[in-house]
Amino acid sequence: MNLVADEGVDKAIVDALRASGFSVKYFAEAGVGAADKEVLAAANDEQSLLLTCDKDFGELVFRQRQVHAGVVLIRLTGMTAAKKANMVLEAIKQHSPDMGGAFTVISAGLLRVRHRDPLPPQA
Repeated sequence: MNLVADEGVDKAIVDALRASGFSVKYFAEAGVGAADKEVLAAANDEQSLLLTCDKDFGELVFRQRQVHAGVVLIRLTGMTAAKKANMVLEAIKQHSPDMGGAFTVISAGLLRVRHRDPLPPQA
């Protein structure tokens, strides 16, 4: 599975995923300042799961109804980088088949996978 990591994702998470065999495009390595829509487009172009710590992607997915191959919002504040990396790695290993096309939130003690509601029928 290919992954795209927004620049705000801890490097320890990216390193752990790569060490486990995942291909990760990390925006922090390409230079800072990419717009959220640019990051989302890159993930879509590669049909990759997008990893982010930025809640603004919820706005893009749910309010603006942007197309996506899957977004994982990492909400693990107050933990060591190693613990965050382990939690994200385990969540992706165990639940990646369910994350495609979904908006997933990883937080302490909780993994929530939400598929976008379909558009209402046009009259």
